[in-house]
Amino acid sequence: MKSLFHRYREQISYLFFGGVTTLVNIGVYGGLHTLLGVHSDLANVIAWAISVAVAYLTNRRWVFQSRSRGRAMLRELGTFVGGRLLTGVMDQAIMHVAVEIVGPRLIPEGLRRIWDLGVKLASNVLVILLNYILSKKVIFKREEH
Repeated sequence: MKSLFHRYREQISYLFFGGVTTLVNIGVYGGLHTLLGVHSDLANVIAWAISVAVAYLTNRRWVFQSRSRGRAMLRELGTFVGGRLLTGVMDQAIMHVAVEIVGPRLIPEGLRRIWDLGVKLASNVLVILLNYILSKKVIFKREEH
């Protein structure tokens, strides 16, 4: 069991901290939109910004164990935020279309909040997969010697 963990430590850590980040994202979105009545687009942007900060800190430290400093760290941070902007725009588009356009037309009023959170969860699954690929292949890529 220990050797399996060591073999897949990065993926297991990414899934765990991706889950934490997803809970932060959905929790902030749900709290703002569902409990406080903040418009879904604004609630989603705020949730995204907070979850990106959590994701960078956890990915850098515990998932990819980055040791970069100085300019290399700034490059890493810049590409991380850039990648998250890309998937954040995708998430925002999915949320806007599903919550603001599809929801009012197809989902009964009494089920709309559940629909909104379900869409948020599904969008997060797609975002997590794309973010892992970007993080592994571009952002925290280890230089081969």
